[in-house]
Amino acid sequence: MIKFKQYDFKRYGITIVLAVMLLGMIGAFLVKQVQLEGENLFQKQLIGLFGGLFIAIIVSMIDYHFMCKFYIVIYFINLVLLILVKVNGKVVNYAKRWLEVGPVMFQPSELSKIILILFLAKVFILLKDKINHILVMLFIIIAMAIPTYLILTQTDLSTSMVIMFVFAMMYFAAGLSWKIILPILIVGIPAFAGLFWYVQQDYQVLLTETQQRRVLSILNPELYPATMYQQENSIQAIGSGQLYGKLFSETADEIRGYSSVPISESDFIFSVAGEELGFIGCCFIIGLFAFIIYKCLLVAKKAPDDMGRLIAIGIASMFMFQVFVNIGVATAMLPNTGIPLPFLSSGLSSMMSGMIAIGIILNIRLQPKKDRG
Repeated sequence: MIKFKQYDFKRYGITIVLAVMLLGMIGAFLVKQVQLEGENLFQKQLIGLFGGLFIAIIVSMIDYHFMCKFYIVIYFINLVLLILVKVNGKVVNYAKRWLEVGPVMFQPSELSKIILILFLAKVFILLKDKINHILVMLFIIIAMAIPTYLILTQTDLSTSMVIMFVFAMMYFAAGLSWKIILPILIVGIPAFAGLFWYVQQDYQVLLTETQQRRVLSILNPELYPATMYQQENSIQAIGSGQLYGKLFSETADEIRGYSSVPISESDFIFSVAGEELGFIGCCFIIGLFAFIIYKCLLVAKKAPDDMGRLIAIGIASMFMFQVFVNIGVATAMLPNTGIPLPFLSSGLSSMMSGMIAIGIILNIRLQPKKDRG
């Protein structure tokens, strides 16, 4: 479980930890800016940040091979938690995604991302010589489709998309044959175009009415002012920050534009960053995310074995997709979908899942590369 003698602590990855903590501190400050009188979002964010750091350090000491030994157990625990959400979950902002345990509410779908990355890595290693066989592909797809469907029906389209993207990246990295990839692309690209056209029609049944309006509003924002209200205000808040932001400007005491952005403490935290820190501050935040993702990919390249490589690729893919979609939504480049910005957005479930992922990355980095020759 813990193999201190095998760990090279010179490779612990302090720079990754520092980048995460810096993002977390920036996030706590931004959350403090938007919290209303009587709220304690800032305190919760700090507790989540330092509690998450402690968890990341603990996880970094646990051998990822040991974690993956229980891949079947954690897979079914994940299913049980998602089913409990379906049966007895709490509704917040019209979505049934949370379980309440005493005074604590948590979002199992956030933990699902980490569990499924570990599950996939183990399955791909066990079936590495057969992953291009049709029956094996069907088994893996079905195994992923079940939890993805349970998350989708919460309704949590954004987390479902994260999982599908991670699945695609990990399957490709596991050695999916180009003889399979090329036909999928040849069929999939026109199919996606057709699907995109279909979901815009009145008779479509794949998206809810709200989800369809969000797609249509990006294409014709002037026809859906109510749907675009959140994103339009987010754009104005970001733009008003200009180059340096309002934090230290002469307008530091004026009412902020992000006060008109619903859920600015979570899904639209980037609008707060844009207004307070300006273009330079936003570039700095994006640079920190790019650094963390790059480090995850570097860990994948230097991983001691294929399992570590696949896990690191899965975690890098998870962070990359979430950052891209969150900022894309906040800047109205993508349809509105609720997805947190790792380490910045308010929310303990998101913070914990991100910290667990970082802990796993640190553990992979601790283990020296084995001689495969």
